Formats: sequence, structure tokens, C-alpha cells
Amino acid sequence: MAESDPLLRGARGGPASFPSGRGVLAGAGAKAGWDLCFDQAVVFIEDAIQYRSINHRMDARSMWLYRWYYSDTCQWILSFVIFLILSLAFIETPSSFTSTSDVRYRMAPWNPPCGLTEGIEMLCLLVFVADLSMKTYLVGWAQFWRNPWLLAYLLVLAVSLTDWTVSLSLVCQEPLRIRRLFRPFFLLQNSSMMKKTLKCIRWSLPEMASVVLLLALHLCVFTMLGMLLFTGEKDDRQDRERLTYFRNLPEALTSLLVLLTTANNPDVMVPAYSKNRAYAIFFIIFTLIGSLFLMNLLTAIIYNQFRGYLMKSLQASLFRKRLGARAAYEVLSTTAEGGGHAQGVGVKPQDLLQVLQKVQVDGTYKQVIMERVRSYSGSLLSADEFQKVFNELDKRVTKEHPPRPQYQSPFLQSAQFLFGHHYFDYLGNSIVLANLMSICVFLVIDADVLPDNRDDFVLGILNCVFILYYLAEMLLKVFALGLWGYLSYPSNMFDGLLTIILLVLEISTLAVYRFPHPGWKPEMQGLLSLWDMLRLMNMLIVFRFLRIVPSMKLMAVVASTILDLIKNMRAFGGILVVVYYVFAIIGINLFRGVIVIPPGNGSLAPANGSAACGSYEQLEYWANNFDDFAAALVTLWNVMVVNNWQVFLDAFRRYSGPWSKIYFVLWWLVSSVIWVNLFLALILENFLHKWDRRGHLQPLSGELEASYEMGAVELLFRDILEEPTEEELVEKLKRHPHVQLCR
Repeated sequence: MAESDPLLRGARGGPASFPSGRGVLAGAGAKAGWDLCFDQAVVFIEDAIQYRSINHRMDARSMWLYRWYYSDTCQWILSFVIFLILSLAFIETPSSFTSTSDVRYRMAPWNPPCGLTEGIEMLCLLVFVADLSMKTYLVGWAQFWRNPWLLAYLLVLAVSLTDWTVSLSLVCQEPLRIRRLFRPFFLLQNSSMMKKTLKCIRWSLPEMASVVLLLALHLCVFTMLGMLLFTGEKDDRQDRERLTYFRNLPEALTSLLVLLTTANNPDVMVPAYSKNRAYAIFFIIFTLIGSLFLMNLLTAIIYNQFRGYLMKSLQASLFRKRLGARAAYEVLSTTAEGGGHAQGVGVKPQDLLQVLQKVQVDGTYKQVIMERVRSYSGSLLSADEFQKVFNELDKRVTKEHPPRPQYQSPFLQSAQFLFGHHYFDYLGNSIVLANLMSICVFLVIDADVLPDNRDDFVLGILNCVFILYYLAEMLLKVFALGLWGYLSYPSNMFDGLLTIILLVLEISTLAVYRFPHPGWKPEMQGLLSLWDMLRLMNMLIVFRFLRIVPSMKLMAVVASTILDLIKNMRAFGGILVVVYYVFAIIGINLFRGVIVIPPGNGSLAPANGSAACGSYEQLEYWANNFDDFAAALVTLWNVMVVNNWQVFLDAFRRYSGPWSKIYFVLWWLVSSVIWVNLFLALILENFLHKWDRRGHLQPLSGELEASYEMGAVELLFRDILEEPTEEELVEKLKRHPHVQLCR
């Protein structure tokens, strides 16, 4: 590339010059060069909006491929392929296509013929090969060799294709499929936020390790004290403590590790405590130090360290956004002339408006940004003003509700005011509460009555009356607000949908079982009995009670926090999916088939009382195993909750060996200790962010509601991130591998 090329230029396979301002354009190629500048600006702005890196090729063909690759259609296809290849674990041998995972009742599962899932998998792998090829082409070879994620992508694909070839050569009879462990990588590499989260976890591990080591020391010290304390040489009760929980070093260590999670409290201390009260001091001190101090200290450290690293990562995302906007400014900037001399450099509003027409962004945001640009009239936009235009993306955009209908009659105007007032919502909430209380009363009264013996006359009448009120409330609100005004409120849409469903169910019930009357217990007709119809309606009424949430400010804060987590914390859910997937595959390879039916006892019901109380067999945990992928996921979930997880430790130790404890302890560390604490940290941060702004919440569902919440994790912490300086942005642009800033 020649250093004399002006402003920003891109190259592909050799020098190519792309002027960046009309003041430097001349000749027949002027229009083509300016069109290219527009296209570059479009791509840069889209990169800024999506927090993407701008280090990719910027010639015309590459930009077309780049925009096509990041189009909704292409990304949906790629997401579907990732979902498909992950879902193969449910179909592949061992298949999860059985009604139960209980080894006592499970029938032989259907297993796909060799080549079926392998063919689907090969199609998915070919899509990933095309995806890697596209990414490599767009960023260039130089960037490819410096990108660890792309190199890992290449390695995973090479291993997967090799293992796939081995599977077919062995007619799908290979004992281990290594590629199944690498499938979650395809999910990881497709999400920039998941990559950031994983990097933050990796950075936080040293601080976490210090507390984990302290926990290990705490366990070892008390394990040795326990084995010395509970020798059981003279007393039978004390000997029971030793034989049950402190028989040897591994058993004692396991017992206290489980006690650290309080899952076996107070069982672990009962034998010794029954003999002497003083023995309780040992277990209380261990629990105080371990569970109440060290575990909570670990939570605090994870919250503090992970939050700090997350801020660092989100700061880099903000820098990407500002860098993309600054790059768009550079390619659009032009020189204003007056009196034959240059008067300044900036972007013409009409040029930016033309670019924004092509940018793929939410229509409401685009309209707000374009209105902001039009406010600058004919003056050039400076770099600072150009950046501020895109600050509109960081704001909560509210949708204006349609105007209410205009009525001429004073009576109708009064009725409109009455039924459009928020006090009418209060009345509706009171009616829903009364409906819910009536259902609770009948549930208590009929708790011990079989459905066939119940008289549903009174409950049927009440449901009919309440549903008629819900219908009247909906129609009156439509009268007061207008149809489109009514539908512009999410709470009204929620109410209206449930009201229509309840009305349809009520009409169906009356059509099939006639009107309620004393002794209303007709025979079942159609698909659902009368009790099933009433039960379904009552469940919907209970669900409709959620309409009160927006009316209570504190409850609205909690509810909005939960909704934000669901919408914006997909990256952390994705990390959990990856961890579950990997541990489930490992568990299947380690423990598949180890849980078997005891010989000579088909029912597995120990009539002779031989099964120990609280054991895997006595609790009938037979459905918790690793015989297929779905069963493995449920088993891992039950262990993550840590309630009775000592039962799993003991059962798999007996059925497969003492080394199985390593697997379950690692799973406990990764899921319950690390991931759950990370999720708790994010809930705290999100809630505190909402709580600090609780004064801006709309307290009533009938008032103006925001239609757009913060749409990304970056925006949740936007207020505490630092803006990059202009010098940092310009310096970064000068080092761009495919464009060059020369002024």
C-alpha cells in the first residue's frame, strides 16, 4: 500500500485506494469511490451497534460477504445447526427415547442405525467448515494465526472429522466418541459474550483457588481431628459414629465435605451427639467456619473479582463500539470550504442519513437517531457530535401509546375517564385476588375428596361470574383506550389473552356439561372431564394473578430483574449448558450401565429391610443414573442442588469404585461453587442497578411503559464504564490491518 493514499483505504490481495471524502474525489471514479465509502460506513456502524471488531476486510466484495454472514438469516441457520449437533446426544446410542430412566421399568431404547446421526453430524460439520473458512477469509490470514479462538476452531474441526471417520470405519461400534466432548465448543465460539464470560472466569480462578485451598485445609484439619476424636474403642454409640462416617480417611473426608454443604446435617453428628452433648461442638465449629464463613467469603471474592474482570471486558466492548463509530466518521468526513479556504472537517448530515437508511438496526432506534441527525441542519458533524448521535442506542426508548378515542357525549367522556383510570386497575386486581382466595378455599375443603365425588356447583358458578367480569373489564378498557391503545400495553395483552382463553373454556364447559346445578357431577364427555376443565380454568386464573406485579413497585423491581436476567444473561446460561453437556458426556462414558438390578429381586423393593435407611436403594433413586444423555442431565442437576448428594456419592462408590467421588466433587465445585456464585453475583449487580433507579419505574400498569429495556449486558453497566479518548481511537485505527488512516 502506498502511503500517499488518502484517509482510509482498504486492500485485498494488493494495493487499492478508497478515498474518504468528497474533497479528494475527482474524475470518473469519484462516484464509485464515494459509494464505497458509504458501504464502509454502513459496515462500521453495524459493527459498532453489535460491539463487533472492525478488523476485517473492507473491499466491496468482502463487505458484501461480511454483511451476508452477519445477516439474521445466516446467523439463524448457524444457530440452528449448533442446536442440531448438540441435540444429537439425545438420539445417539445410548438413546434417550424411553418413557423413564428407571432401571426397573425402562424398556430397551430405540437406537438409530449406523450412519443416520453420523450423516446429520457430517452436514453440521461441513457448515462449521464453511463458517471457519468465511471467518478466516474476512479477517485475513495474519489475523487468523493471532486469533486463539479461530485456531481452536480449526483444531476441534480436525479432531471431530477424524473421529467421525474412525466411527464409520468401525461401523459405529467404537467405545468412545471423543468428538462429543468438543461439540459445546461450537456454541462457545459463536457467542462473543460467552467468550468474555469464559475469559473472566479464567482470570478469576487464581483468587477463587486461594479460598478453595483454604477450604481444603479446613477439611483436612477437621478430618484428622474427627478421626482422632471418634475412635470408638469403648462405647457402641461412639463406635457407630466411626463406622458410619469416620471409618477411614476417604470416608471421613467425604462426610465432612458433604457437611460443608449441610446436606447431611444433622445426620452426621447424631450418633456421637446421642452419647454426649459436647460432641456437637465439633460439628458446629466446623459448620460455622466452613459453611457460614469460608463459603460466603468465596461468594464475596467471586463477586468482587469477577465483577472487576467483567467490567474490564465490557470496557473493551465499549471501545469497540466507539472505534466502529469513529471509523465510520473517518470514511464519511469531508472538508468544508469557504472563500477558497478549508473551513473545517466533518460529516454532512445528509450523508449520514443516507448511510443510516442502509444500516440494519431496530426501526425505533433508527428513527430516533435520524431525528437527532436532522437536528444539526446543514452544519458538519464533528467527531464528538458524530459519537453522541449513536449514544441514543444506550437510552431506553419508550413507545408512545396511540391517542384515546374522542367521544362527544359527556356521559361517554365520564365513562372513558372512569374506566381508563388506574383505580379501575386496582379494582380488577382486587377481583382477581378474591377469585384466587375462593379457589384456595375450595382446594382446602375438597382436599380429601376424590374428583368423582366432588360437587362443583358453587365453584362453577363463581368461575362463571368471575370470567364474565374479566370479559367486561377487557371490553370497558377497549372502550376507554381504543383497541390499539389497549393492545399497546403488555399487561393488557396478557390479561386479554388469558380472558379470551378462559371465555373459550367456559363456553366449552357449558356446551358439554350444561349449566352448573346442585350435584353437578356429570359423566366424562370428550377429551376432558368436568373436573379437568375446572382445574385448567383455575390454573389460568392463578396465572392471571401475576397482573398485580407491575402495580407493586418493589415487586416490579424484582420481576424486572428476573426478566432482564432471562433476556440478557444468555451467555451465562450458555456457559452452564456447556458445562452440563461436557460433564454429562463424561458421566455416560464413566458410569453407563453401572447401576443394575440386584439379582433375584425384580421389583427392587427390599422387603427384608436389607437396604440401609437413606441409601440409594431405600430412597428408590434408580432413575438417577448415567445410562443416557437425558438421565445424565437430570442426575447432574440433582447433584448440583446438593440435597442428598451424599446418596449419589455413596451409591456410585459402591457400584463403580471410590474414584467416582472425584467426578462428583469436581461437578460440585464447577456447578454449585463457581457457577452458582457467579450467577448470584450477576443477580446482585442487576438488582442493585435496578434498585438505584427505582424512582424511574412506572408504578402502574396503566401508565406509560417502556417498550425497550436494556438490550445487552454492556448496557447494564454502561454508567460506570469510561469513555475512550480520541487519541486512543485514532491510534487504534492507524493499526487497522485492512484500512489506513493517513490524515
